[in-house]
Amino acid sequence: MFGSIAKSLFGSSNDRYVKSMGKIVDRINSLEPHYEAMSDDELKGQTALFRQRLDEGETLDDLLPEAFAVVREGSKRVFGMRHFDVQMVGGIALHRGEIAEMRTGEGKTLVATLAVYLNALTGKGVHVVTVNDYLARRDAETMGRLYTWLGLTVGVIVPNMHEFDRRQSYACDITYSTNNELGFDYLRDNMKQSRDQQVHRPFNYAIVDEVDSILIDEARTPLIISGPTDDKSDLYIALDAVVKQLDEADFEKDEKTKSISLTEDGTEKVEQILIAEGLLETDNLYDFVNTQVVHHLDQALRAVHMFRRDTDYIVKDDKVVIIDEFTGRMMDGRRWSNGLHQAVEAKEGVKIEPENQTMASITFQNYFRMYPKLAGMTGTAATEAAEFFDIYKLNVVEIPTNVPVQRIDEEDQFYKNTQDKFRAIARSIREHNERGQPVLVGTVSIEKSELLSQFLTEEGVKHAVLNARFHEMEAHIVAQAGRLGAVTIATNMAGRGTDIQLGGNLDFRIEDELSEMPEGPERDAAIEKIRAEIAAERQQVLEAGGLFVLGTERHESRRIDNQLRGRSGRQGDPGLSRFYLCLEDDLLRIFGPDTLFAKMMNSNLEDGEAIGSKWLSKAIETAQKKVEARNYDIRKQVVEYDNVMNDQRKVIYEQREDIMDSETVDDVVVDMRNDTVNALVGNACPPGSYPEQWDVESLKAKVEEILGEPAPIDEWLEEDGIDPEDLEQRLAALADARMDAKLAQTDPGIWRQVEKSVLLERLDHHWKEHLATLDALRQVIGLRAYAQKTPINEYKQEAFGLFERMLEQIREDVTRILLTSQLRMESQEPAPLPELPSFLTGHIDPFTGEDNSNDGDGSALRPALFGALAGSTFAQAGPGGSETENPWAGLDISRNAPCPCGSGNKYKHCHGAVA
Repeated sequence: MFGSIAKSLFGSSNDRYVKSMGKIVDRINSLEPHYEAMSDDELKGQTALFRQRLDEGETLDDLLPEAFAVVREGSKRVFGMRHFDVQMVGGIALHRGEIAEMRTGEGKTLVATLAVYLNALTGKGVHVVTVNDYLARRDAETMGRLYTWLGLTVGVIVPNMHEFDRRQSYACDITYSTNNELGFDYLRDNMKQSRDQQVHRPFNYAIVDEVDSILIDEARTPLIISGPTDDKSDLYIALDAVVKQLDEADFEKDEKTKSISLTEDGTEKVEQILIAEGLLETDNLYDFVNTQVVHHLDQALRAVHMFRRDTDYIVKDDKVVIIDEFTGRMMDGRRWSNGLHQAVEAKEGVKIEPENQTMASITFQNYFRMYPKLAGMTGTAATEAAEFFDIYKLNVVEIPTNVPVQRIDEEDQFYKNTQDKFRAIARSIREHNERGQPVLVGTVSIEKSELLSQFLTEEGVKHAVLNARFHEMEAHIVAQAGRLGAVTIATNMAGRGTDIQLGGNLDFRIEDELSEMPEGPERDAAIEKIRAEIAAERQQVLEAGGLFVLGTERHESRRIDNQLRGRSGRQGDPGLSRFYLCLEDDLLRIFGPDTLFAKMMNSNLEDGEAIGSKWLSKAIETAQKKVEARNYDIRKQVVEYDNVMNDQRKVIYEQREDIMDSETVDDVVVDMRNDTVNALVGNACPPGSYPEQWDVESLKAKVEEILGEPAPIDEWLEEDGIDPEDLEQRLAALADARMDAKLAQTDPGIWRQVEKSVLLERLDHHWKEHLATLDALRQVIGLRAYAQKTPINEYKQEAFGLFERMLEQIREDVTRILLTSQLRMESQEPAPLPELPSFLTGHIDPFTGEDNSNDGDGSALRPALFGALAGSTFAQAGPGGSETENPWAGLDISRNAPCPCGSGNKYKHCHGAVA
């Protein structure tokens, strides 16, 4: 009570914080006349002056008012747009490394120019992160006009770019890219053999657009680079046969989470079978050395007892093809990971394709936390403020709207079943459509979009259906969703980042209708005609009530519902929003209070009848909070486990960088050799043991294997008083002498290259194997909970032991290879650096289960096209349209679509130009 009184008197902490920025905004406004009086050249020259002042010791905070005033004046001259005062507040929040929550239509893209320009003055690079590559290209092109006008360089990263072009883009003052491309480039850089091959610069500052989507939604799954591994077909087949011998009493399964685990009796039964088959190294199934077997056993259990043929997958042409649970469509080319697909193939008796092994991976949480300064912007972040601060140490600042919101948010409508609900939705859409009011319909899946489309077709309502797969095409449709009588059905992610303006979007109409018309008076007249049409249509839409946003069901997160609602009522426009729910919705069915809803709605509602109640809406919100809390726990667990790997990843990647930067690695090699000798003696002659207890035979065999020649260990042991320290010193001297003899016969420069190559190759090989083992460990460590142990603590201990063992193996391998290898000088020319191995990039969309790692328009075409062109002149020439032949000439590609070659140019300006 006292809190609400204090809030009414003094405002919330957010209000007070925003108000405190008013003095800075007043200072920026006071500078406006000064910069208005400047010529274009004088204004452009301010960038060089700012950089000079930074070199002389001033800080970015010192420059902020002037830099923001320059950007505002530049925007007026380049775009004809002046930043509002609230946009200045948003820019200050972004510069301070905070999240600016701004309503849809408040101009977040323009706000970003303020902080981006200021931080780009340092020359250390600013990354602007977008949710898809269409937005990255669009924003780099549109906002890039302002940055280049002010004297900064702008680059963009899109899928399938050539390495040289990537390096050039990262070297720019400002680089636009998607989160996937940035993360994969970081991982690929740490698989390369030389600094010259890397594309990233040191991390500096990033602004994440749609920060809730990238840092919350997509952060539920890590980025993974994988490659083919050894054939384990025999293991999959053997474990499949073991699992098929089990009864239902031998395991417990949870269909909600698609998880399955052995009972105590089941574990004993499996152990006996595996021991009889010779598949276990020890008698205990859960011993550390059996980690891989346990992992694949778990996947075989899921494949046989959880995944059903013709529901989760089908067998077609002797292959297992996944069925999309949302659409029911076959997903050719998609495979389950972690050995699950191979387990299903073994179950069905078809050919088992090799499993892909993780070569590098990172979560978005750990990737973005590497930036010294991180900021974000979105329309909806307040509901996740606690997570943003816990994980990323980011504060959420709610920026007030420039004009008060006029949208009316109506109560939810509840129906008995899906058929009644969709019938009511279709009728409501038809009624609003008949009076010209544009309708934007939000669905949670493609399947629901197609179902509603059938109902609208029966009602005779013309509409467009979008599914968030073809971003450029969909952005053009969503941009016109505010036109008179428009009906647009979109999944929640379709068209994000696109402004819906009542009456239509001028820029998109010009691009769609006048792209072929040359510059000149005729084009100018056509633009004015479109502008007049939009103004007249806007007035009609306003009279019809503005944009009507209709939600077909509540999403599991309140934030996504707010995103949908926020599409209506931009910049003080009128608008309406309403959600339609039923008992069969996933949220209510899985997480709602079943008995309460079922009793009340089934007994009191007639077929087709609706009920609206604040109490019911509150119950729904409670269910959403439950799901949000569960999803936060999932994401937090992902971070906790990846933090363990992240500490190890940092050590390995720093070691790689040190090796690449060093002229010589002699000291590292010598230390490894000494550590290896010490470890050999320590294992054979444990401290505190007697000489008769020493394992001399294994020591002799190991020394001969690593040194390449036998050592007179028996003779040494015949001497009186010899101890393990003496053995270590003598073996070290023997190893040093052997290395000195090898160096005397080899050119020192070439030997330094050999040492660096061997170090990097062994480091990468064992790190890859280590990741595979950690993957398997991660899958089964949860079973430790049955022994009243905390899985994450157990994982930390096991992972640390594995890491220590990996480092020991690296030292031993490097020592053995350098001491036993023979160099043959066939050429005086230095050998070229090895290319990266072939690999697959993967990031699973948490909502659809699809791989969105190569996000972009036309990306579905690219793999097949590049495969078809492998070895051709074009494939060797690289992207960019430099060849005279057009390999896409026979395909139906829009002239305004991005070229499938991945150059980032429109098709008509790239390979379409030679069609």
